[in-house]
Amino acid sequence: MGIQPGEEIIVGDLPKGITPAGEAVGNKTWNVLGHTYVAKVESSTSFAWLSLDPAGTGVPPHVHPSQDEHIFVMEGIYTLYLDGEWTTAGPGDTVRMPMGLPHAYFNKQDGAGKALFWVSPSGRLSQLFDQLHDLDDPDEVVRRSALHDVDFLPPGTVPGA
Repeated sequence: MGIQPGEEIIVGDLPKGITPAGEAVGNKTWNVLGHTYVAKVESSTSFAWLSLDPAGTGVPPHVHPSQDEHIFVMEGIYTLYLDGEWTTAGPGDTVRMPMGLPHAYFNKQDGAGKALFWVSPSGRLSQLFDQLHDLDDPDEVVRRSALHDVDFLPPGTVPGA
């Protein structure tokens, strides 16, 4: 039906515009567990970041209880754990991880991986990345993540992780 005359238009908090290649929205770039995350979109309903993943890096099994997460693979092959199954995704593939689904991703290839990740709603993931930047203590990563609605599964829970 479209917008009717006199109808109020609700505008969210997503700023219009373009985030140029090679730039981060809000100049936010993080080093998280060896990955470089570059913020691309941030609002209350959506948060997206470019993930540059060196060979041999990954994020162990975890759950976002209140966020859907997606990965659009741009370069490389990602090994993924999705709710009890191991699989792979390559360039052009989109990975869907509904809220509450245990998942993990690893770059087990010889070369770097590159992917666009996003979550909806944003939750407090950007604030978590602020706290994880340059942190290298895995126990502290798990502790801080739990305070920001990202729950890591106990080590040994997922075979092959």
